[in-house]
Amino acid sequence: MTLSNQQKKRLRSIGHQLKPTAIVSDQGLNEGVLKEINLRLEDHELIKIKIHLLEKKDRTELAEKICQHCKAELVQFIGKIALLYRPAKQPSPRLSNLLRNQNAGK
Repeated sequence: MTLSNQQKKRLRSIGHQLKPTAIVSDQGLNEGVLKEINLRLEDHELIKIKIHLLEKKDRTELAEKICQHCKAELVQFIGKIALLYRPAKQPSPRLSNLLRNQNAGK
């Protein structure tokens, strides 16, 4: 799944107002954190995660690893915050950040 620049722009405008829903501590990634990120992606489709690692290179590598494991697309990475997108199989109008903000970025 590759997003166009227009799609990324729309997702960034929706993601701007979101708060991080998952936090990866300096202890690194484990199965519990990956499971939580997968659940959040299935519910919300577009989420922010906060990565508490000191080195930028390590944060970038970890974000890419999360995307590979969760089959998600990295929309944006600024500082310690990564914005991830994965379309839900059954999007919920009540939970999906995309459905709740359909007019954002248009």
